[in-house]
Amino acid sequence: MKTAPPSPLKWLRRNFFADLPSTLTSLVLGSVVLVLLAHAFEWAVLRAVFRPDIELCRALDHGGACWGVIAEKYRIILFGRYPYEAQWRPLLATLLLLSLLGLSSLPTCWKRWLPPLWLVGLTAILALMKGGMGGLETVDTDLWGGLPLTLLLTIAGIGGAFPLAVLIALGRHSSMRVIRTLLAWYVELVRGMPLIPVLFLASFLFPLLLPKGITFDVLVRVLVAIMLFAAAYLSEAIRGGIESIPAGQQEAGLALGLTSWQALRLIVLPQALRAVVPSVMNSAIGLFKETSLVTVIGLFDLTGALSLALAGDAQWRPFHLEGYLFIGALYWVGCFGLSRYSLWIERRLRTPA
Repeated sequence: MKTAPPSPLKWLRRNFFADLPSTLTSLVLGSVVLVLLAHAFEWAVLRAVFRPDIELCRALDHGGACWGVIAEKYRIILFGRYPYEAQWRPLLATLLLLSLLGLSSLPTCWKRWLPPLWLVGLTAILALMKGGMGGLETVDTDLWGGLPLTLLLTIAGIGGAFPLAVLIALGRHSSMRVIRTLLAWYVELVRGMPLIPVLFLASFLFPLLLPKGITFDVLVRVLVAIMLFAAAYLSEAIRGGIESIPAGQQEAGLALGLTSWQALRLIVLPQALRAVVPSVMNSAIGLFKETSLVTVIGLFDLTGALSLALAGDAQWRPFHLEGYLFIGALYWVGCFGLSRYSLWIERRLRTPA
């Protein structure tokens, strides 16, 4: 039987004002936080300039926020170097991608038609971004950037890494020692490298190893590298979930006449995947933020697009702080949304003890 949550006053008294030291600490820290919030509100709202007026921003002398830089540069920040007159295409592609993501987050939509819908949707998104058909001008992938690129790298990266991670985790439970050893070497090798060297290998070294005349698009190489990198980390989380399931679960499946593979796939793996939802979501959040590293190889995601927007404009360059706060707010919204969704899924999948 569930107990009723404590009232707000009881919760405050228990957590912040339980005794004299706790009360004094809460009052001092609360006062400091209120003063800081008051100054931040004054800087960010009361004294801020929201119009793209460079003279007003200069007159502030950084005494207030110049959000006019966002109003002036938002198209470059959101879409990077994509041709200005065709930026409706990445906007529409972003809306389609977010719509697919929203549908996929609803358990009522976890049906057989969802994977084909993703296939059709991704095809339409890539057709919009790339062009070359239906009268759309071709836009090379090195001109893609901003929010569409960040979302595409994150969703395609985690979407491609997850099934690969499941296969790796299952392979490390194989009875064939060679497979277990090779997969263990792969996981340890990838986990021992930062993402930046992996991106450099995919972008610069891999093309040198290909036969002459054969090449792959840089975005494809980067996506594959991100998938392989994320799969190594995800596989360890999934393997830990499999190890946490009591051996009696698989033995019960064998007693019912299932093969070892069937017992692992139908009994152990579903329970293991439920147990590792927080770890999987944590990896997704980490990958969402790590996509900013693609800037080092010439792809301009949100962070790189902001640098691109301010690099050639000496007038607006001094107001880079407001730009980074805007980018940080977008990342925070994405990470916070993923975190809350993870908690919701955990509660939904939780089964009674």
